[in-house]
Amino acid sequence: MKSENAILNIEELDNLNENLLYLDELENELQEQLDFEISEFDFLKKEKEKIGSPEALGETIKGVIWEQVMNQVATVAGEDFIKENGGMTLDLREEAHIQTTENFENGKIAKHNTEIDYQERYDEWQSNFQKNEDGSIKTDRAGKKILTKESRDYYDEGREKGSKSIHKDHTVSVGEITRDSEAAAHMSKEEKKNFANSEKNLNDLDASANMSKGDKKMDEWLESERNGEKPAERFNLNEEELREKDKIAREEYEKKKAEGKQKSIETGKKSQREEAFRIGGKALRTAVISLLAELLKNIISKLVKWFRTAKRTFKTLVEYIKEAISSFLDKIKTHIVNAGNGVITTIASSIFGPIVGIFKKLWMILKQGWKSLKEAFNYMRNPENRKKPIGILLLEVGKIVIASLSAIGAIVLGEVIEKTLMTVPFLAIEIPLLGSLANIIGIFMGASISGVIGAIAINYIQSKLEKKLKNEALIKQIDKGNEILVTQAKIQKVNEQKLVFTKIQTASNIKDRHNEFSEYVEENEKEIEEKNKILKNELEEYTKNTNKNLEKYIEENSIVISDEEIEKQKKKEEEFNNIDSLLSGLFD
Repeated sequence: MKSENAILNIEELDNLNENLLYLDELENELQEQLDFEISEFDFLKKEKEKIGSPEALGETIKGVIWEQVMNQVATVAGEDFIKENGGMTLDLREEAHIQTTENFENGKIAKHNTEIDYQERYDEWQSNFQKNEDGSIKTDRAGKKILTKESRDYYDEGREKGSKSIHKDHTVSVGEITRDSEAAAHMSKEEKKNFANSEKNLNDLDASANMSKGDKKMDEWLESERNGEKPAERFNLNEEELREKDKIAREEYEKKKAEGKQKSIETGKKSQREEAFRIGGKALRTAVISLLAELLKNIISKLVKWFRTAKRTFKTLVEYIKEAISSFLDKIKTHIVNAGNGVITTIASSIFGPIVGIFKKLWMILKQGWKSLKEAFNYMRNPENRKKPIGILLLEVGKIVIASLSAIGAIVLGEVIEKTLMTVPFLAIEIPLLGSLANIIGIFMGASISGVIGAIAINYIQSKLEKKLKNEALIKQIDKGNEILVTQAKIQKVNEQKLVFTKIQTASNIKDRHNEFSEYVEENEKEIEEKNKILKNELEEYTKNTNKNLEKYIEENSIVISDEEIEKQKKKEEEFNNIDSLLSGLFD
């Protein structure tokens, strides 16, 4: 009885197909939302791992130190260099020249790269999305960026589109390519279009199937269901062939993006070298800047190693820094100037002495900078700031601490080192747009040591807040995990509702087919009856006509013999018999 009622209730569901279509779309949106939430969950896990990580702190401090050095060098270089450098101050950091996908997504552009206009690429990428009144990008319920109607026009210009029944489908869809920040950062507009409309990506697909696929990924679309059927069943498609085409297209897509990323690195390094060379116009400046960058990397590496050591003392830290500086001076001797061992020893002493002196006064410096340390501590404790990614949080805290420490002791340290090094003749020679080698080494060492001291202070602050920060990160993970569970529950609910609708529709379809079959049988029985009647009549008529014709034929073709002729025939036969007997007697 229940199934009867279910069938009868279908009459109230005029829009059953529309409801199922809506549920399909809702399921897809929820699945996209789930994927987005899982990626956020993974991000939160990585953020938690960065808390208290010496490597994360080291990377942050390196950036702050280099920025401080470049700012001071730019001050020396002045307006002449800025004019020569396209209106930009000196900036040799990698992120200023080498565009990364992560920075591109956040609008942080490698403007010093003179080979590729990443700002133009970023603006073009952003123009493809619909915006809210506050300028932010509109997203659907799944967090997917909503494209403008015109976003695909450029890709459709001059391409083959197929026929009404067979479309030319972008295997990797234009929507996916447009939303992809990696492609936007590392591929030009023309390169993206060339790939989209290439033989490997543009393939024949049934028109209805193409409209059903939209801008979904092939795997996602092929796994979707409607009325219990997957696209391959609904549209009579070769699923294996479609998956193979998708594999070929995606391999080509990843290859093109990888080539673009490599080009970003190569052009970035080239513009970085050119800018370093531009500071004085000679290869010497490039060599000095390169060696200083390597020294900074070495110092940070030693600092991270020291943080990882079980027993940390300032004596071991100073030894680590001495190792890094000694390596730097050896390279100065090899690559910059042909100096004797005695001169290098003098330079080393001029640098090491003030550094050891600074570390002896470390607690006094930290005490004098207590105000900034307290400010940094409060900054990290602020709940609003703790919402920021740990990398940004450390960067901002690092700037607060190191700026204060530089003002207290590091600038003085740089000046002391510079004055001592000025006694070495070749270090005192003025380099145009850069200052003397003594000056640049002094600036660099001052910034580096203030960075190291700042890192020690930040590490101390971080250790005090580490438990709290990790707990908060864990709570965020749990909350995000709960959101994932809620989304999964919604998907399950939608699937259950779809199953109910599908069962109703299936029952309705069965009933309709039964009714159609009954009507068909009934109609055919009547038709057969009528045909039998007609055939019977036709057969009777035919038999009647045939008999009539046969009688007429017999009548017309019969031979009538009279009694007289029969008698004559008998006589002839008797005569023949007599002659036959006579002949037989003669021969005997």
